[in-house]
Amino acid sequence: MILVVDPRVSKLAEVLVKYSTEVRKGDEVVVSAGLQAVPLIRELVKYIVASGGYPVIVSLSDEVTREVFLRYAPDEVLTYTPKISKLILENVDVMIQVDAPQHTKPFVTVDPRKLQLLAKGRRPLTEIFLKRSSEGKLRWCVTAFPTPALAQEAGMSYTDYEEFVFRACKVDKDDPVDEWRKQAEYQEKIKNFLMKVNELRFIGDGVDLTLKVSGRTWINDDGKKNMPGGEVFSAPIEDSAEGTYTATYPVLWGGYEIIGLRIKFHRGQVIEYTAEKGREVIEKLLQVDEGAKRIGEVAFGLNYDITQFTRNILFDEKIGGTVHIALGSAYPETGGRNTSAIHVDLIADMKRGKVYADGDLVYENGRFVIEVI
Repeated sequence: MILVVDPRVSKLAEVLVKYSTEVRKGDEVVVSAGLQAVPLIRELVKYIVASGGYPVIVSLSDEVTREVFLRYAPDEVLTYTPKISKLILENVDVMIQVDAPQHTKPFVTVDPRKLQLLAKGRRPLTEIFLKRSSEGKLRWCVTAFPTPALAQEAGMSYTDYEEFVFRACKVDKDDPVDEWRKQAEYQEKIKNFLMKVNELRFIGDGVDLTLKVSGRTWINDDGKKNMPGGEVFSAPIEDSAEGTYTATYPVLWGGYEIIGLRIKFHRGQVIEYTAEKGREVIEKLLQVDEGAKRIGEVAFGLNYDITQFTRNILFDEKIGGTVHIALGSAYPETGGRNTSAIHVDLIADMKRGKVYADGDLVYENGRFVIEVI
């Protein structure tokens, strides 16, 4: 039987296996995906085994099942850390996750307290994942497969959204791996510059925020862990954030939406916050743990093939001409010390903004100035 496969889907699978995670002989690989991503899963399995890897787990899930779990699970089940999940995370070599939802707001009527309890139960798993990733013992990548639900969420037709996804991942090009190598080189120059910076000041619409980043490591997200890639990120000194930050776009978490979020920081901690919609959600988030009140990530979006907000953080945090901070857990490889059960991104459009590094203008109107790169 010969399966007819969209060549862009096959290219995406090839990029994920050969470039993003570099699957090699003997690797044990976990693939998890939404039901509608089956065409991509088949191609992933093909490239994994051709590379000498072994797909030990290929799991499919859907949003309704997860909703049922949250609705009916008692507190002790929500906070439970599964032994098998711990065992897998401690031993697997590669993880590839494909988001392909049939429903984008499955938890919108679920009690936020249950999501909070679930986050606490998953925290040990998150810590194992982050530790092994930072040590280079676990290679992973998250991507998205176009679905009608994602297209509808983005306010696009399915065909347009499909083209958007494949363009953002550069698999519409003849040689997407080469395209990602060029993107990586561009971002590496920015990363190397930022490694020398002690203090950053962001000024834009509703934004006047100063962060110290001295001694922290900047990471080049070039499509190795997220596909699409297209950002450089680090973690600020935990008590350094001073000023205000307004999220230009809605903040999305667990199917909930926070619109018009404006936060004020002092000595690194949230001291005030307002929102046009969803204030009760941000209140719950900030109560998850002490780390939820501090910034765990600061980043620049540099994928200029992504030009619009789609309500999918995998793409939106990479929008060319944006910056974002994240409340909650820092990535250990950045040197960040903030720990939390959450990591929630807040994106600000900087196409009319400026960024100063140690007092010098280095970024204006959505791009780094030429002297920097």
